[in-house]
Amino acid sequence: MAQTRFAPDRGLTSRMVATMFFIGLLYVVVVGVLVVLLKGAWAFVLLFSGALFIGQFWFSDRIAAFSMGAREVTPEQAPELHAAVDRLCALADMPKPRVAVADSDVPNAFATGRNRKNAMVCATTGLLRRLEPEELEGVLAHEMSHVAHRDVAVMTIASFLGVLAGLITRSAIWSGFGRSNRDSNAAVAVLIVTAVSAVVYAVSFLLTRLLSRYRELSADRAAALLTGRPSALASALTKVTGQIARIPTRDLRKAEPFNAFFFAPAFSKESAGRLLASHPTLEQRLDQLSRISAQLGRP
Repeated sequence: MAQTRFAPDRGLTSRMVATMFFIGLLYVVVVGVLVVLLKGAWAFVLLFSGALFIGQFWFSDRIAAFSMGAREVTPEQAPELHAAVDRLCALADMPKPRVAVADSDVPNAFATGRNRKNAMVCATTGLLRRLEPEELEGVLAHEMSHVAHRDVAVMTIASFLGVLAGLITRSAIWSGFGRSNRDSNAAVAVLIVTAVSAVVYAVSFLLTRLLSRYRELSADRAAALLTGRPSALASALTKVTGQIARIPTRDLRKAEPFNAFFFAPAFSKESAGRLLASHPTLEQRLDQLSRISAQLGRP
């Protein structure tokens, strides 16, 4: 597939490959354990897990758009937004993604899609109201770099595998409890499945969070280099983070489940600590942009 003009990131590529390998391995282990334990329902386990995975992969963009309340807009409905995307596509030499707007006062943006041809970039009405044109362009470049680097698809799939493991495990637990009176081994099977599920979920969660933090720094770097205006992206980051802090908590709670896909997290100070954070700190992001600005300013 043709490359874009977004700066390549081998570190991001290696992390995506490692994340998919380990989560895929965990996924195979979970399905294998369930097949062994549920010998009479092995066909159902395989068909159910396979159908969910394929369905989520093909419809992930629609699921995300629906969940966020995003609606696709035409150039007539959002001329400035489309114009900015058009400029970036020409600059990056990449296909134009679908353009959408989410009716939310939380200033944010996200990208989704399993590949460049099916990608969608969405900005909230709160973001469009608050940012200057060059700041908006920096945010959109950040989101489009996720599409160019394909980490949007990786994050969607990686997150889903952990969820799928939990769904299959809960189904197995219910089956085990249902026949616990007739099968003395059911209790042992339930304990084993529960333990495997807990390990899978914990490891997949940590892996996706580690990837999420790195991909945000990578997107900031790629956007700053493409536009040549790291200061505009830094300004957007500062403004968005400051404005999010003024949004009512009830509105932020609605957006929090999508933190890993947002330009900036709904809660900038995550209570669980840096290990579980979906984004690098604002200071880390601004420091990187400052270094890029200094490099671009050198003769």
